[in-house]
Amino acid sequence: MSVETIEKRSTSTVRKPAPRYRVLLHNDDFNSMEYVVQALMKTVPSLTQPQAVDIMMEAHSNGIALVITCALEHAEFYCENLKNQGLTSTIEPDE
Repeated sequence: MSVETIEKRSTSTVRKPAPRYRVLLHNDDFNSMEYVVQALMKTVPSLTQPQAVDIMMEAHSNGIALVITCALEHAEFYCENLKNQGLTSTIEPDE
């Protein structure tokens, strides 16, 4: 029985974690702070209002802010939704 267990373990494949991507929000001079916070919360449901405010303020102060780090498919979805709401967003590999 222990031989079978060892065989099963040795033949099991080790999955590499999927590469992660950063969704970035860029500052703009035309959307209100309130609108940006609402757009962030609408696009990324896991964000709380204080988190969305922090992201908006980071972009406002530094020109760019990290919104979320996730799998590529989700990152593309979030980025596209932010753009559809008139915000400037990009994605980059998380290294």
